[in-house]
Amino acid sequence: MRRIVENAFGQCPFPFALRLWTNEVIHVGAGEPLFCIVLREPSAVGFLFRSNDPLQIIDAYLLGHLEVEGSLEASLGLKEYLGAMRLSIPKRLHLGWQAMQFGRLASRASSGRQASRRLATSNHSRSADRSAVRFHYDLSNDFYRLWLDEQMVYSCAYFASGGETLDEAQRLKLRHIGRKLRLQPGDRFLDVGCGWGALTRTAVIEFGAAAEGITLSERQYEYAVARAEREGLGGRCAYALRDYRDVEGDANFDKIASVGMFEHVGLANLPVYFSSIYRLLKPGGLFLNHGITHDEEGWPDTLGTRFINRYVFPGGQLDRVGNIVRAMEQAGFEILDVESLRPHYARTLRCWVERLQQRWDEARGFVSEPVLRLWRLYMLACAVEFESASLGLYQILAAKRGAQPRDLPLDRADLYA
Repeated sequence: MRRIVENAFGQCPFPFALRLWTNEVIHVGAGEPLFCIVLREPSAVGFLFRSNDPLQIIDAYLLGHLEVEGSLEASLGLKEYLGAMRLSIPKRLHLGWQAMQFGRLASRASSGRQASRRLATSNHSRSADRSAVRFHYDLSNDFYRLWLDEQMVYSCAYFASGGETLDEAQRLKLRHIGRKLRLQPGDRFLDVGCGWGALTRTAVIEFGAAAEGITLSERQYEYAVARAEREGLGGRCAYALRDYRDVEGDANFDKIASVGMFEHVGLANLPVYFSSIYRLLKPGGLFLNHGITHDEEGWPDTLGTRFINRYVFPGGQLDRVGNIVRAMEQAGFEILDVESLRPHYARTLRCWVERLQQRWDEARGFVSEPVLRLWRLYMLACAVEFESASLGLYQILAAKRGAQPRDLPLDRADLYA
């Protein structure tokens, strides 16, 4: 086992430890270990070393074959190391043969288990997008309710001073969007990918608009309809299980928002996506696109992108903000304002992780242990990516060309009053 570790981690730039099922400890690197990977059974060695796919380690973690003691965040540094590790073919074969010896010791009870639900990467047909959205969002409304805010907002909050609670910051975000769109009584507003309906409710209650929301998630739809009825908004809030490509009509809406949805569209479909929204918007109408961006061109095949597509968002793809702006302009939009909320999303994700951890035992009643481990890992990893600026979050305000944008003052003062 020491030879295996030396072969695999001999060049690792930071210290950590491995504790075997025998309680023996192997140290990697010099200095105090930042974390300890606990291998609970021999089969975990196979997950670590026998495959060319480093994501096997994720499987082992989700299944409980291995645990991380100490800083889970520090252990994320292994992603970069393993992603960059290059072994010669003889060394790789030798390492696999050594690891196979431990695999033979694995208990039969552990064989054949799968770490989590998996869905093939979406090809972004209507049916594939529907399956991908439901794969992520239709887990359990009760599960999401444990760690989201009271409004059930599953996107970046807005911490105006930094001292807000998550509930306060999400309310500020919803108002910030409404102010940017200059929502007002009489406006017909569409929320593309409406989630659990928080933005549509805000548009009606605080701005007096008539709001419609579309989603592909059955559980989000059911929740949004029921809550609107419960709050007496049924006549002013309408919801539909509908793909953005299937919203009928032309120039139907004064204002449109898409919050945390366009990441699911697929880069090849961005022209269709923005053209569909352009078609639905009245001349001079305003559109706000709120979404995550990447620091690399396109969506390269990396360990990080494979992790997201395999376990979290099948078919999800990101691009640089410049390419998103270009796609919007090519669809006919005039860009009015671009605001980065990257630090806000890092803080939001850390709030979610903390709240999930606080209600971990309760969450076990709604989803499996592997799903819980996955959500904690993915949200923590994303927080680190936002803090390092590998991921970005931008709100892009645009207008439909052909008429002077309505309700738009000459400065931003009204946004921060």
